[in-house]
Amino acid sequence: MPTHADDALFLRLALTRGIGPATAHRLLKGFGDIGAIFQADRARLVATVGEAAAQALRDPPEPETERAIATTLVWLENDDHHLLTWAHPKFPAALLETGDAPLLLFAHGRLELLARPALAVVGSRNCSGGGADTAEAFADAFSAGGLCVVSGLAQGIDSAAHRGALLAAQRIGPLAGSTIAVIGTGIDRVYPARNRDLAHRVAEHGLLLSEYPLGTAPRPENFPRRNRIISGLSRGVLVVEASLASGSLITARLAGDQGRDVFAIPGSIHSTFHKGCHRLIKQGAKLVEAAADVFDELGLAPGAAAATVKRDDATESSRDGLLAHIEHAPIAVDEIVERAGNTIDQVLAELTLLELEGRVERLADGRWQRR
Repeated sequence: MPTHADDALFLRLALTRGIGPATAHRLLKGFGDIGAIFQADRARLVATVGEAAAQALRDPPEPETERAIATTLVWLENDDHHLLTWAHPKFPAALLETGDAPLLLFAHGRLELLARPALAVVGSRNCSGGGADTAEAFADAFSAGGLCVVSGLAQGIDSAAHRGALLAAQRIGPLAGSTIAVIGTGIDRVYPARNRDLAHRVAEHGLLLSEYPLGTAPRPENFPRRNRIISGLSRGVLVVEASLASGSLITARLAGDQGRDVFAIPGSIHSTFHKGCHRLIKQGAKLVEAAADVFDELGLAPGAAAATVKRDDATESSRDGLLAHIEHAPIAVDEIVERAGNTIDQVLAELTLLELEGRVERLADGRWQRR
């Protein structure tokens, strides 16, 4: 396990002007150890990274860099706070394989989630109510089946995806896949501010990740760049709802470049909310109508978490009761809620579990029917 001394050196390397991931990789490959980089003579540094970068590494850290290192080391005193460097055993291997991994990741929450199979669920910030419901229900199903749901904590589809995954985590416990939020600010800041409570819930039951130093403000250029981490952590990317201008299409493109599967949920041909998804499907993305489609494509079966839910007799009895209100003819969620006399959140959660069991299916228009 890297020491705080190693953490300080990695922070110094990451904060040195002119040193990006590619240059850092070249240095670590050439010198083999973070400490050796700062002890190397000038001639060897110049031969490895050139004159300007070598001089920057030889110069004493700037006061701003020293303050950032000191602040981070204090932040790391919290047991739930972590700094994942390339030398850290829990730095996600899947991300390293992309060739554009950040030198370090600030993490707050459950590091064990990084070892679970993951699926990114993304879409428009300005989504429809139906799109948010769909994202939440699918994310609940994925998390219940053992998949970790990765998204970006933005408004709209991202927020709904995190909420759905957390619903499964609260219902099932540690066996749920839960959720990882990759943010475009320092990990000590929340953007948008309205997601503060959601961010706290993710930190408690899931994992917050950022490549940006503590205190980093929300800058427009940070968010497209963090998308490579969202896709890089994941086995695939599901786009729930996206216009042609949606940033989620960037994540889908990056996923394709990284060799990940791309999935998309279709919608009305008249809706601007779905034109981005339809374009992805035309370009070869896999059309998704139910959570089972993704599990099947990834070669995964809903895992131990879903099995645990099935063994809960009270929960199973409740689902059986709900199933009595669903016929083979399509029916809208609102009508199911009215018939069952339950809240929409409870109905959606139970529908998701029924879908995992193969007893109902969700149609493209958002209605449900018995299988």
